[in-house]
Parts: sequence; C-alpha cells; structure tokens
Amino acid sequence: MAKTLVIVESPAKAKTIGKFLGSKYKIKASVGHVRDLPKSKLGIDVENEFKPKYITIRGKGEILSELKREVKKAEKVLLATDPDREGEAISWHLANALKIDDSDKIRIEFNEITKSAITKAVKNPRKINYNLVDAQQARRILDRLVGYKISPLLWKKIRKGLSAGRVQSVATKLICDREKEIKKFKPREYWTINVLLKKGKLELDSSFIGNIINNKANKIELNNEEEVNAILDKIDKDNFTVSEVKKSTKKRNPYKPYTTSSLQQDAFNRLNFTTKKTMRIAQQLYEGIDLKKKEGIVGLISYIRTDSTRISEEAKQKAKDYICNELGEKYYGGVKSVKKEKKKNDIQDAHECIRPTYVDKTPESIKQYLSRDQFRLYNLIWQRFVASQMSPSESETTTVKTVSNGYLFKASYSKLIFDGFMKVYKIKEDKKVNKTINLEKGETLKAKDIIPKQHFTQPPPRFSEATLVKTMEELGIGRPATYAPIISTILSRNYVVLENKYLAPTELGFIVTELLEDYFRNVVNEEFTAKMEKDLDKVEAGELSWVDVVANFYENFKNDLEIAEKEIEAIEIKDEETDVICDKCGRNMVIKHGRYGKFLACPGYPECKNTKPLIKDIGVKCPKCGGDIVQRRSKKGRVFYGCSNYPDCDFISWNIPVEEKCPNCNGIMVKKVNKKGEFHECISCKTKVDKK
Repeated sequence: MAKTLVIVESPAKAKTIGKFLGSKYKIKASVGHVRDLPKSKLGIDVENEFKPKYITIRGKGEILSELKREVKKAEKVLLATDPDREGEAISWHLANALKIDDSDKIRIEFNEITKSAITKAVKNPRKINYNLVDAQQARRILDRLVGYKISPLLWKKIRKGLSAGRVQSVATKLICDREKEIKKFKPREYWTINVLLKKGKLELDSSFIGNIINNKANKIELNNEEEVNAILDKIDKDNFTVSEVKKSTKKRNPYKPYTTSSLQQDAFNRLNFTTKKTMRIAQQLYEGIDLKKKEGIVGLISYIRTDSTRISEEAKQKAKDYICNELGEKYYGGVKSVKKEKKKNDIQDAHECIRPTYVDKTPESIKQYLSRDQFRLYNLIWQRFVASQMSPSESETTTVKTVSNGYLFKASYSKLIFDGFMKVYKIKEDKKVNKTINLEKGETLKAKDIIPKQHFTQPPPRFSEATLVKTMEELGIGRPATYAPIISTILSRNYVVLENKYLAPTELGFIVTELLEDYFRNVVNEEFTAKMEKDLDKVEAGELSWVDVVANFYENFKNDLEIAEKEIEAIEIKDEETDVICDKCGRNMVIKHGRYGKFLACPGYPECKNTKPLIKDIGVKCPKCGGDIVQRRSKKGRVFYGCSNYPDCDFISWNIPVEEKCPNCNGIMVKKVNKKGEFHECISCKTKVDKK
C-alpha cells in the first residue's frame, strides 16, 4: 500500500511523530537544512535582483538521495518542518531539491508534538507560504552581504579570522557602549539612616525619609557625614511617635507564560543556564523524551521559538481542570482578558507561548525519565504556565510612619494572606514579609539601634546574557531564533568574554566596533537594525517585496564599502610583551589572542612554537594549601580562579576570591554582584557581607 511520506528536520522529532501516525505514514528526517549559499563565495547576484545561488550543503548528498528514493515510492509527501520562517524556508528548499510540486498542499505545521496536533495537521495541509520564505531569504541574504563584504575588509585592515554580522555587530556595540558608560561613571556619595524601633517583642526596621514641615512630609537626601550627624544629634532615641499606621490589601497577578526571551532570561537567573544551553535543552523537551514503558517518546513542551504569550483554548481548559482538581477552585484565576501587547504584531503573535503539552504530566511524575537539566527546565516551564492561569496572591501591607523631633521614618511590612499562584511558582520574597504589626497612632517607641550607613552610587552593570537578550528584545533587534546564536557568535569571535557571568568587551571588540561605527553606521545602528526587523515582518505579511528591502539596504551599504576600502588604513594590534621567559629559546613571551581568550606565545614563531596559559596572580592565598590563587580560562573561554599548585591542589572558584576573611568562620570569601550591587560571600558557610 502506498504511504504518505512525512519529512521533518530532526530524527528525534521523527521518532515522536512516528508513534502517532499509523502504518500508512513513513517519517523521515532531513537533519536540518539541505541547501544554503556556498561558503566559498558570496553566492548572490547583486546585479540581478540579488538572486541567490543555493547549493546542497556538504554532507547532505546522501540524505537527499535517500529522501528522493522515498519520494518516488510515496503517493503523497508532507513537509512538517518547524512553524516559523526558517522552517518554511527548509520546506521550500526540500520541495525544490526533491522536485516536489510546491503548488500542491504539501506543508503541515503544528505548535506541539501531540497526537491531536499531529492528526489535525495531516488532515489540513496547506501550500508553502512564500511570504514566510521570502522573509527568511531576505534575512539570509542581508546577513550574507554584511558578513561577506565587511569580513574581508576586517581581515585586510586588522587581522585574519574576524567577521562582522548584521545583528551580532549591534550586540557587540551595546556591550562596548555599556563598558564606556562604566568607565566614565563617577560615583556619588549618599547616606542612609536606619532605626531599629522596639515595643515589647516587636521590632520595627525603619528608614529615614525626611522631616515634617507644616504637617507635610519633606524628603531629604543625605549627601555626607556632616548632614547625617546633624540629624543624629537631634533625634530623641526614646521618643519616636507613631504618626500613621496604614493597612491595605494588595493583589499580585501571576506572570504570563514564557516566550523565548523570557524563558532564556529566567533560565539564566534561576538555573544559571546560558541562552545556548536553554535552547538546546528546550529543543530536546519539544522534540520528545522517552518515558519508557509508560508512554514511549513524548513531546513535553510546545514550540520554543515564539514572541507570543497566547494560549490555545484547549490548553486553557486543561490548565483549569488541573488547577481545580488538584489545588482547589479558589486557586483558579478565571477567564482572563488578554490585552494585546503594543509591540507585538499579528505576524509575531501567530504562535502560542512556551507551555507543557500535557499539564497533567507534572515535573515530579516524570522526573525519573529526565536528566537533571531537563527536569529543571521543564519544571520552570510547567510552573510558569500553570501559575499563569491561577489566582493572584493577596498580601496585607502595613506602613508605619514615626516622627522624632520632626524627623520622619518609615517602615513597610507585608503578610501573605493567600498564596494564589505563588503556591506553584515561587517568588523570592522580601525579608519584610509575614510580620504582623499591631500599633496605633500616637504610640511612643524607643530606638534599640540607630545605624547610619555610607553608600556610593553604582555604575550601570555589565550585560549578562539575560539582560542582553532583554535589551535586544526591547529594542526590536533580532528575533526568538537569533538571540542564542548571536551571543554564541560574539563570544566565539573573541569580541566579548565572560567575566563572572557578565559580558565584557575585549580590545578586539572595541577596535572592530569603532571601525564599523566610523564607516558602517547603519550596520551597528540599533534603530536601523530594528527597522530592518520590522521590514522583514512586512515581507512576511506580504506588504513589502524582499528584493526592495535588500536593494534599499545595499544601495547605501555599497557606497560605505567603497569609502571604507579607500580610507581605512591597516590597524596593527601589537602583541603585548611580558617578563615571562620562553623556556625553550629564552625570548620574552608575548600575549596572543586565541579563540578562548589570551595566552602566552613565543614571538619566535614559527621557529619556536612554545605556548603557555596566561596566568594572573590576584594576590589571594589558597585556603587548601597556601599557594597563590591565579586567574585562568577554561577551554570554552570562561574565567575561573584556581590554585597555582594545580594539579596537586584542586581548589577552583568561578567567582574571584578576595583577601577579606569570613567574619563568621574565617573562611575565604568571593566577590559577587547582584541587582543591588557588590557583596562578598563565604564559600564555606555562605555568609554575605554587603559592599555597597
């Protein structure tokens, strides 16, 4: 009996889909793209409406031959690649390579790999959407023009192996601009006064606000110690009068389910996953996990590249059933009216959010079938989705204002009275939570302790992977499928390095960015890049021609190229000489830049090929053996700190150790940074010391 051939991208997806379709279907995988522009040349006819020349990707010939044989045997062919621009383009390339009539209804798509979704998809094939294909083709051609036209220029003027990219260059510029802000930043001194008030067993931590003038609060900023001392001299420690006690009930609404961007950010902040790792594991969960005898291979989450928080009605109903049956009806949030986000357009909102395909498959119920990282990410996605359909949490907040000799202090506390969605999706609560305040206006309190504290304003923090993704999304740069590859590229090119989980530009990153700013302003212009993304959306919507989009860009870009070729002089990056002597030939070794950062090399190359890792002494002794702790780089370029006596001593730390000893156990402390600023943490007992 003739079979219907279904072609997907990955073998894992093929296995998952195969169990839903009967013997009349045969599932094969293309293993990703089968055709692309050639690597050895531009592959675009810029004189003939930018016509691309596609060739079979090296190593895909055998796969294509097998697919062609299967096509001949099949009565019908369905292309089931991913439901986005890239997936549509892969289907178009497959149709062309396999000589399938692309005017027929040969394309199927689904947002999740479940039996109902797959069954519905095969019953409703459609034609290939050429607007989607054109949008993806335009992106590919624009990226190729920028990469293949500017990169040779960088090779000639700076050094071989460099590259420029339409979006990666903007991301690098954002990181370089932030570094400039940090270097220019001048800290400003300011002070706070905290008073620990006491009444019986109740202790109230109050912060200085200002003074009272004509029965109105007047805020005061404390800029130096003299101003603080003047206030301290006037405060009556034994007389803090309660001027106001205000109680109210506040509701906290649940977060929306995940998009690609918000998942990457949360996985970074909560699980310490890189964007690349998040997408790799999410892809595994989407394509299918083997639940063994229980059910076989099951796709656990919906499609992972999306800008939308929309939820299908079927998924909403299943979430409602689970919440009402397992947690109780009071935890169900009811029907929510979803306001369409202004920044989303109809094109981007075509997909659903990232959610579990079977809400009844709780993380704990399938934990034994998942790796540790798979479980942690699935748990995050499951909790966020279920919580999004739950009731708001409710807290009773109490604000207490007290006055001493005309100076106003304020304390705020809250008590959780209904956990709501927080029963499932945990949120780090403030320390001032679940405290009952029973005070009346006019009561007098005494100060147990008065704590003046000096602070300095902090420079803007470097970007982490999470904050860079958030910024790119806010600026409209890139799309869900591009965030992780962009970060991987700028790291691999050594334009940026990871230092304590933050992205820092290298000297090379600065040089390349400055050159592009001088000669290719549109390439590194955030607004121009965001406009280009909108134009690609218009191509997808059928409102713009992809050829016009590329032509408009190339007209100015070509002129910039000609000017750059004439004006840019060769930039010599001199190797920094060190006092480290080459133990093979006696020369002073120099610092070189490699794929994974800096290293020491003999300047006598190629006669002498001696290299050594670049080790930086940070002036702290090893807690294990007393040796020197030095800065090193892992094979992937990540900075870490280890003992100079390695391998005899195995002490390592991903955070930089400091000379300060732990006040609690006298152990070694490391420097860390969070949203509130710098602090030191003991690696043994986890004691934290604020360094703001």
